[in-house]
Amino acid sequence: MAPVRTLHIKVKPNAKTSSLEELPDGQGWLAKLKSPPVDGKADAELIALVADRFECRKAEVTIKVGASGRMKLVRIEGGWKGGRIERAMKS
Repeated sequence: MAPVRTLHIKVKPNAKTSSLEELPDGQGWLAKLKSPPVDGKADAELIALVADRFECRKAEVTIKVGASGRMKLVRIEGGWKGGRIERAMKS
């Protein structure tokens, strides 16, 4: 069975720059996205941003809860073997 990681992410669309940062309290992540929340553009950018940060394929990242809201539950499957996700979370 492939390893699975679930992240709680608060999304802020229409930002000047795109970024994904862990919240200081360690209770989740904040994603600032350039894309507007229209026609799934922000969700697509979020998936690409998470995949890039955790060095996995976009196909391994899914939004499980919150597709139409700002609070999202994102699932990362497989692809991050060898501690890549842990290293990404520390950076």
